[in-house]
Amino acid sequence: MSGYIKKLLQRFQHELRKAQHSPYKCAPKAYGKDAQLPLPLDESPKIDKKRVTRIQQIIGAILYYARCVDITLLMSLSTIAHEQTKATENTELSVTQILDYCATHPNAKIRFRASAMILNIHSDASYLNAPNARSRIGGHYFLGWLPIDNQPIKLNGAIHVISTILKFVAASAAEAELGALFVNAKEGCIIRLILHELGHPQPPTPIHCDNSTAAGIANNTVKRQRSRSMEMRYFWVADQVERKQFDVKWHPGQENL
Repeated sequence: MSGYIKKLLQRFQHELRKAQHSPYKCAPKAYGKDAQLPLPLDESPKIDKKRVTRIQQIIGAILYYARCVDITLLMSLSTIAHEQTKATENTELSVTQILDYCATHPNAKIRFRASAMILNIHSDASYLNAPNARSRIGGHYFLGWLPIDNQPIKLNGAIHVISTILKFVAASAAEAELGALFVNAKEGCIIRLILHELGHPQPPTPIHCDNSTAAGIANNTVKRQRSRSMEMRYFWVADQVERKQFDVKWHPGQENL
């Protein structure tokens, strides 16, 4: 998509202020008990309808590019999408940072390699890192090979990426991770069906998860007495694992895409 970002910046009359290597502002670091506190509310002044419309136009234009080639933009775009109807001056600053990031890195690329056409899913969640005590989830989908224990993961270009915020407030990191498994498995069912219709039958789809409790609940290898307060529909994942549709395995966080 060479030239797309250049035309987009010209359309919205944006000039690079300074080189930007992150599409979003990182949350301030917190330690100890403060690490479990939700993010503070945005109390900056709200902006008028004309400026809100401009933000919506920018997000729509960049979202097309992000879904095609530059998945690093998706997290910041989803955050702004949740804020855009009640956008504030801080929301505008976030949009400016995205535009600066795009201007700094205007020609993202994605590479696909020939593979066994087996769907792989990497699922993850970030507890309490979204406004209103919400948790963010992510999913990385690519066509590759069946992973083998104690061997390096063979990667491929992403065919689908999820970055969104859970609708329900999670009471623990394990519940947020289980919610991420639920959302990613739902999307995986659709992609599995598409691949089957295209002539690529699928084994149980491997899902990487870096939370041992969530993986244990999905595989029914841990006691569930303390999981009764978790959202009921999340346990649908365990049913899909039992039916051999998915194979949820724990992997350390550094192996999760």
